[in-house]
Amino acid sequence: MPADRRGVTHDAPLPPEVLLADYPPVMAALAEGLRRIVLAAVPEAVERVRPGWRVIGYDVPLGGRRSAYFAWVMPQHEHVHLGFPWGVMLLDRDGALQGEGEAKRARWFTVGTADDLRDPHLAEYARAAADLAAVGRRG
Repeated sequence: MPADRRGVTHDAPLPPEVLLADYPPVMAALAEGLRRIVLAAVPEAVERVRPGWRVIGYDVPLGGRRSAYFAWVMPQHEHVHLGFPWGVMLLDRDGALQGEGEAKRARWFTVGTADDLRDPHLAEYARAAADLAAVGRRG
């Protein structure tokens, strides 16, 4: 198996830390904070780097080999997004989600400071997105 300049084989899953190493330390730390929030809110979630999208994706197991994609952490150089592929379906009474008018189905939060990680919506919406992803897909 060929390895890249970091010694990661291309057939092996990419660890989130390797993806985050390409971003400023402040943004990597915010992404780590979002990872902790998602995994605390949805402890059964399966975390996997999707290198082509440059995101850390989250799936909720449905039984057997089946799972449903429900969230992503997308680091960028100026902020980090916590997004939901079916965010348009989430109950958003407070109008906390971003993306209306920009994306058909996806919605997200943008985190730019450590204080942003204190937003209770982050964990609440991660759990709701996991529950939504599983609806109608079990069985």
